[in-house]
Amino acid sequence: MFGILLSAFNVVLGFVVRSVIAKFFVFFALYLITTEFLQVLVSSGIFPSASQLNSAFAGLPSGVWYFMDIFAISTGISMMISAQVTAFIIRRIPVIG
Repeated sequence: MFGILLSAFNVVLGFVVRSVIAKFFVFFALYLITTEFLQVLVSSGIFPSASQLNSAFAGLPSGVWYFMDIFAISTGISMMISAQVTAFIIRRIPVIG
């Protein structure tokens, strides 16, 4: 009876070590790399930040702003930039993309 319990414990322990703990460290490393990589890209000026978008929209006349507000262009541009950056990052991760 003790041998069966010990064998079952070894199987469960092997599963936890091989799959759960290893995947946790791999995905944590991927998460950490992507978040730090994005901060470096935004701080270096390669990707635009929110302040750069605000300054770009500040120079528009009020007649253009009226139609941009109706169609929510400023929100749409922010969403498109976020989607493009996310797609770029996902394609660069060798395990996922």
